[in-house]
Amino acid sequence: MTQSSTLNVAANPLNLQQRSLAWQVTAVVLGTVFLAVSSYIEVPMVPVPITMQTFAVALVGALYGWRLGAITVTAWLVEGAMGFPVLAGGAGGLAHFAGPTAGYLFAFPIAAAAVGWLVEKGWNGNHLFLAFLAMLISNAICLVLGATWLSFMIGAEKAIAFGVTPFLLGAVLKSGLGAATLKFATWGSARQRT
Repeated sequence: MTQSSTLNVAANPLNLQQRSLAWQVTAVVLGTVFLAVSSYIEVPMVPVPITMQTFAVALVGALYGWRLGAITVTAWLVEGAMGFPVLAGGAGGLAHFAGPTAGYLFAFPIAAAAVGWLVEKGWNGNHLFLAFLAMLISNAICLVLGATWLSFMIGAEKAIAFGVTPFLLGAVLKSGLGAATLKFATWGSARQRT
């Protein structure tokens, strides 16, 4: 194996950029299913529920790469906007893109692209701490953009109290889980290619 192919495997364990269009379309479909399932893992809270969405968004971005990750997350959001029950708690419809959670929803493709880009730059499963930081940055993007939108509805102080603070520990834990998953995927991919 050449050094450049080794770097490519490390950066993108699924190597979807080198796959056919049919593989990529299948990956997008499976990614939207994974994102929908993550939406059902929920702790109901007001005005923003705790879900596994940020974990799934970051992992899709990390495994798919920044472009395909952002496309996959956007496709999932389009499904939600069309009324499919794929958002938090099985919700769907355009109203969610104007309500308290809209900022988080619009942040998701940006967060997926950011973590995908960082993983492609070497913040991957071969460097566990950097992978953790990439996942944490993805979560931070969601929290900052989500709370910014929420602050227009309930004020900045309440947005931080209800839209950021309850999610901080979860962001750290989900980032750790995401980094460990990325490490495992990188290890498995490298083993399969040898």
